[in-house]
Amino acid sequence: MGMPGVPERGDKTTRLEAFVDAAFAFALTLLAIAGDHIPTSGEELWSALRGLPAYAASFLLIVRFWSGHAEWSRRYGLDDAASRRLSLLLVFLVLVFVYPMRIVFAVLFASLSNGFFPANFAMTSFRDVSLLFLTFGVAFGSLGAVMALLYRHAWRERDRLGLDPRERIELRMAWLQWALIPAVALISILLALAIPATRDSASGWLLGLPGFIYFTLNLATPVVRRATRRQLALLPREA
Repeated sequence: MGMPGVPERGDKTTRLEAFVDAAFAFALTLLAIAGDHIPTSGEELWSALRGLPAYAASFLLIVRFWSGHAEWSRRYGLDDAASRRLSLLLVFLVLVFVYPMRIVFAVLFASLSNGFFPANFAMTSFRDVSLLFLTFGVAFGSLGAVMALLYRHAWRERDRLGLDPRERIELRMAWLQWALIPAVALISILLALAIPATRDSASGWLLGLPGFIYFTLNLATPVVRRATRRQLALLPREA
């Protein structure tokens, strides 16, 4: 979600940014493949390595939000009360949901691999499937909402920051991209609530729908970027 060409105003690392970086690094250590247990046999090592896909997916998701916050900090250099509250909320949510996100990805890869990749999470009913999607939806959606609020805060400060027309367009579009995450997550949550509690004829296609809906974010990204380029093209060229 980068904004190429926008000057960096946060050229110095603040205490807030350093704290956020450290907190995200700590969250990533919690995702260690083997957890707090060092494998003592080949079988345990193999079992730990089979958890690599879930670890990688969780790692990339957390890094996505860390990168978004780091870019926001560099672009706008805001370190006021609202920025601190939202940044701390982002850290809080990451630390709360780091394990649930790992579980969701572990169950996903276990399902796709027919059990080859370990889930380490027992599901006894369709309510558990719904619970996983609800948990992921709340986690992913709330993190995206905080990032959208950070960019919204930068938009409110656009005059004080002295943003030029190009920067304002790119800021507005970055704000839109982050705002799409909680919107899609909300749809996923509503679909998860529609999953029947018991097996019936409707269960098959409903089970995976709350997860498949997130692929629409991959379709939305190029659309937003294309719209950004069109708006930038309408700006008067500098002499």
